Amino acid sequence: MVHAFTQDVPIDLPTYERIIAALGPEPLAGQLVHLCVRRPDGGLRYIDVWESVEACAAAFDDRIHPAVAEVLAANRPAEEPTSAPLDVLHMSGTGVSAVA
Repeated sequence: MVHAFTQDVPIDLPTYERIIAALGPEPLAGQLVHLCVRRPDGGLRYIDVWESVEACAAAFDDRIHPAVAEVLAANRPAEEPTSAPLDVLHMSGTGVSAVA
C-alpha cells in the first residue's frame, strides 16, 4: 500500500533548491513521486507518494531531515510542517507501472 501526502512548507524556491542540492543526486529509496508546486498564495506545497510509510520515515530520518537541517541551520522551525494524507485510489504512468 502506497503512502501519499501533501505538505505546505514555509520556505521559498531558492531555499527549496538548496535543500534539493543538499540531498544529492542519489534518488530517495522508496520515493515514487515528489512534486513541489507553487500555491496560489505564493508558498510551496509538496505532493509525495512513497512505496510505504516505512520507506518515507527512513528517508526523512536518513536524508531529508539532515539536508533540511544543513540548509536551514538555526532558522529551522521547531516543528515539522503539517502534512495531510491522501487516499490514493489509482496511480498510473511509466514511473509507477511496477507498483500499481
